[in-house]
Amino acid sequence: MFRRTFWFTAGAAAGVWATTKVNRKIKQLTPESLAAQAADKAIEAGHKLKDFALDVREGMVRREAELGGALGLRTPVDPELPVTRHIAVEAARTGRTPTHRTLPYNSDNRNEDH
Repeated sequence: MFRRTFWFTAGAAAGVWATTKVNRKIKQLTPESLAAQAADKAIEAGHKLKDFALDVREGMVRREAELGGALGLRTPVDPELPVTRHIAVEAARTGRTPTHRTLPYNSDNRNEDH
Protein backbone atom coordinates (compact mmCIF):
# COMPACT_ATOMS: atom_id res chain seq x y z
CA MET A 1 0.00 0.00 0.00
CA PHE A 2 2.79 2.39 0.88
CA ARG A 3 4.45 1.68 -2.46
CA ARG A 4 1.35 2.66 -4.44
CA THR A 5 0.92 5.87 -2.45
CA PHE A 6 4.57 6.77 -3.05
CA TRP A 7 4.34 6.30 -6.84
CA PHE A 8 0.99 8.09 -7.01
CA THR A 9 2.48 11.09 -5.15
CA ALA A 10 5.66 11.03 -7.28
CA GLY A 11 3.58 10.95 -10.50
CA ALA A 12 1.35 13.79 -9.35
CA ALA A 13 4.37 15.90 -8.38
CA ALA A 14 6.04 15.21 -11.76
CA GLY A 15 2.82 16.17 -13.54
CA VAL A 16 2.54 19.44 -11.63
CA TRP A 17 6.21 20.21 -12.25
CA ALA A 18 5.94 19.48 -16.00
CA THR A 19 2.73 21.51 -16.34
CA THR A 20 4.33 24.47 -14.58
CA LYS A 21 7.41 24.28 -16.84
CA VAL A 22 5.30 24.08 -20.01
CA ASN A 23 3.07 26.99 -18.96
CA ARG A 24 6.12 29.15 -18.17
CA LYS A 25 7.65 28.40 -21.59
CA ILE A 26 4.35 29.13 -23.36
CA LYS A 27 4.15 32.53 -21.61
CA GLN A 28 7.71 33.30 -22.71
CA LEU A 29 6.80 32.60 -26.33
CA THR A 30 3.76 34.87 -26.56
CA PRO A 31 4.12 37.80 -29.00
CA GLU A 32 3.94 40.36 -26.17
CA SER A 33 6.70 38.61 -24.23
CA LEU A 34 8.88 38.26 -27.32
CA ALA A 35 8.40 41.95 -28.13
CA ALA A 36 9.34 42.92 -24.58
CA GLN A 37 12.44 40.73 -24.71
CA ALA A 38 13.47 42.25 -28.05
CA ALA A 39 12.96 45.77 -26.70
CA ASP A 40 15.06 44.97 -23.64
CA LYS A 41 17.86 43.58 -25.81
CA ALA A 42 17.71 46.66 -28.08
CA ILE A 43 17.94 49.00 -25.11
CA GLU A 44 20.84 47.01 -23.69
CA ALA A 45 22.64 47.12 -27.05
CA GLY A 46 22.04 50.87 -27.26
CA HIS A 47 23.59 51.39 -23.84
CA LYS A 48 26.62 49.29 -24.81
CA LEU A 49 27.01 51.24 -28.05
CA LYS A 50 26.76 54.55 -26.21
CA ASP A 51 29.39 53.44 -23.68
CA PHE A 52 31.67 52.37 -26.54
CA ALA A 53 31.24 55.70 -28.32
CA LEU A 54 32.02 57.60 -25.12
CA ASP A 55 35.15 55.49 -24.58
CA VAL A 56 36.28 56.14 -28.15
CA ARG A 57 35.66 59.88 -27.78
CA GLU A 58 37.58 59.98 -24.50
CA GLY A 59 40.49 58.14 -26.12
CA MET A 60 40.43 60.53 -29.09
CA VAL A 61 40.53 63.60 -26.85
CA ARG A 62 43.36 62.13 -24.79
CA ARG A 63 45.38 61.17 -27.89
CA GLU A 64 44.79 64.57 -29.53
CA ALA A 65 46.05 66.24 -26.37
CA GLU A 66 49.14 64.03 -26.40
CA LEU A 67 49.83 64.77 -30.05
CA GLY A 68 49.12 68.47 -29.58
CA GLY A 69 51.58 68.60 -26.69
CA ALA A 70 54.21 66.72 -28.69
CA LEU A 71 53.80 69.02 -31.69
CA GLY A 72 53.49 72.20 -29.63
CA LEU A 73 49.96 72.97 -30.79
CA ARG A 74 47.50 74.76 -28.57
CA THR A 75 44.40 72.87 -27.50
CA PRO A 76 41.01 74.59 -27.30
CA VAL A 77 39.86 75.85 -23.91
CA ASP A 78 36.67 73.84 -24.03
CA PRO A 79 37.08 70.25 -25.33
CA GLU A 80 33.55 70.42 -26.79
CA LEU A 81 34.64 73.21 -29.18
CA PRO A 82 36.04 72.17 -32.54
CA VAL A 83 39.78 72.43 -33.00
CA THR A 84 40.87 75.34 -35.18
CA ARG A 85 42.52 74.46 -38.44
CA HIS A 86 46.20 75.23 -38.12
CA ILE A 87 46.73 75.51 -41.89
CA ALA A 88 44.45 78.54 -42.02
CA VAL A 89 46.13 80.04 -38.94
CA GLU A 90 49.58 79.63 -40.47
CA ALA A 91 48.36 81.08 -43.78
CA ALA A 92 46.91 84.11 -41.98
CA ARG A 93 50.22 84.73 -40.20
CA THR A 94 52.26 84.56 -43.39
CA GLY A 95 49.72 86.44 -45.50
CA ARG A 96 49.43 83.65 -48.04
CA THR A 97 46.20 81.93 -48.93
CA PRO A 98 46.20 78.19 -48.52
CA THR A 99 46.42 76.30 -51.78
CA HIS A 100 43.88 73.62 -52.47
CA ARG A 101 44.87 70.54 -54.37
CA THR A 102 42.79 69.65 -57.37
CA LEU A 103 42.67 66.22 -58.81
CA PRO A 104 44.12 65.86 -62.29
CA TYR A 105 41.73 65.18 -65.12
CA ASN A 106 41.20 61.49 -65.56
CA SER A 107 39.33 60.15 -68.58
CA ASP A 108 38.31 57.10 -66.55
CA ASN A 109 36.28 59.21 -64.14
CA ARG A 110 32.92 57.50 -63.86
CA ASN A 111 31.21 60.49 -62.23
CA GLU A 112 31.36 62.81 -65.21
CA ASP A 113 28.33 63.38 -67.42
CA HIS A 114 28.44 61.74 -70.85
